[in-house]
Amino acid sequence: MLRGLLLALLTGLALAGPVQAAKPDLVLMITVDQLRGDMPWRLRDRFGSGGFRYLMDQGSSYTNAYLSHAVTITAAGHATLATGGNTPEHGMAANKWFDSDARRPVYCTEDPNHPLIGERPGTSAGRSPANLTSSTIGDELVLASGGKSRVFSVSTKDRSAIIMGGRSGQAWWYSTSTGQYVTSTWYTDAYPDWVADWNKARPADRFKGGAWTLLHDRSSYIFAEQDNREFEKGEGVYGRTFPHTLDVGDDYTFYSVLRSSPMADELTLDFVRELVKAEKIGQRGHTDLLSISFSATDYVGHAFGPNSLEAEDNLLRLDRTLDELLRFIDRKVGLDKTLVVLSADHGVAPAPEHMAAMGFSAERHQPREFMAQANLALREHFGVEQDLAIAFWKPGIYLDRKAIDSLGLQAAEVERVLARKIMRTDGFTLALTRSDLMAGSIPGTEMARRVQASFHPARSGDVLLVHDPFWYLSEDPQGNAAMHGSPYTHDTHVPIMMAGPGIARTVVHRQVAPRDVAATLSTYLGISPPSGSVGKPLTEVFGMDSP
Repeated sequence: MLRGLLLALLTGLALAGPVQAAKPDLVLMITVDQLRGDMPWRLRDRFGSGGFRYLMDQGSSYTNAYLSHAVTITAAGHATLATGGNTPEHGMAANKWFDSDARRPVYCTEDPNHPLIGERPGTSAGRSPANLTSSTIGDELVLASGGKSRVFSVSTKDRSAIIMGGRSGQAWWYSTSTGQYVTSTWYTDAYPDWVADWNKARPADRFKGGAWTLLHDRSSYIFAEQDNREFEKGEGVYGRTFPHTLDVGDDYTFYSVLRSSPMADELTLDFVRELVKAEKIGQRGHTDLLSISFSATDYVGHAFGPNSLEAEDNLLRLDRTLDELLRFIDRKVGLDKTLVVLSADHGVAPAPEHMAAMGFSAERHQPREFMAQANLALREHFGVEQDLAIAFWKPGIYLDRKAIDSLGLQAAEVERVLARKIMRTDGFTLALTRSDLMAGSIPGTEMARRVQASFHPARSGDVLLVHDPFWYLSEDPQGNAAMHGSPYTHDTHVPIMMAGPGIARTVVHRQVAPRDVAATLSTYLGISPPSGSVGKPLTEVFGMDSP
């Protein structure tokens, strides 16, 4: 009896100790868009001591973290990190989904009731977290503190900032129209003076007329010879080879092109500096949360592919940006009072042309072609004259359910015929129907489970597709050099790194999931997990063995 009580007491202390000791002034959540899990470790010895290496050397790092969902895109990945859930819990079925009734695509963070400040309301112009169906770790922090804690979120991408900010935060993002950082009326009615002043100074313009050049001697790069490949999409105003000019003509073109360079992350850091100083983030005696999503890695990876000289140089430059960020936080808040968490929303596949040259089956899917073939098969099978498949928005094909009803057809049967046609099409591995996903009648495979974890009954398509490895699937088959969005390891593998007060120094190789981040933070902070959290705490960060 006494031994049992003593064991329970010691276990309780082991669990409670790190949480009670860890009351940071700031939780700094860093998301690097499209940072595949192997990438930082590949360049570890070439990083400085204060960026990635601070997290690698001073904290807990997980080398085998894999997303549990199949639709590995920006909205879903950020929502998983913020909520600890998958699509059924957080609602982010894709960056865009199709509204069959309205016959139009819906952007994940659109909200016509909350236009950008200074702009008129419009169907898709407004922005807010209204489509997010779970609370976030920031929301729970604000609730637990009685509103004393605050949440701020910044990114080049609006959806990244908005999703990580949740409903209780303030979100700021980059505008390609102006080169400024903007927000919507969900968050405030007018820009604070410090934002107005920062925007008025036009900080993005300092990069005009410049160029993105290599940080080091070309001979030191792994991908030194992979700088001018025909499939790269930097052609035209930006160029496929170094140096990449930023002297690109009109303002809109310049502000758009800037996103595909390391300078975009530098601009994000500049805004964060002003934000932290003006709002005194982490400097008021209550735990604040600051989320920063660096987007240049994604834009660069899409344009040139992950195995490119551009992607390699960008990551080395990002390391310097992270070093500057952490040094700034140390001066303003203190790293000894800051919990730093770094992860990614998804990885990325190599360009299909790159893999085809290596002998793999790798091509670009043509949505217009497979949609036309699908509709022909449906017309012939059911003896109808109209198209029943009306839209493709990755990863789903949407059916005309009103037409199906008016023709007296069974939706489940139409879905099955469509899925069979897709499965007979080259380059597809799996096609699961809405009816089977709703009923949970799916194959007992890891791939099918990941598709299930990406299915939302009100937003996903009627047939969800999984393409073959290394094939390119997107609404625009030529839009980028490389793509993500599949359940394969190159898209699901991401890093997880944490450092700060009470965090153990360790490298962990067991398989974990990014949905575990929110559960770990809630345990660390002693607050309720987000409403959609299905993850488990990463016990190693507390100096404990995994269960």
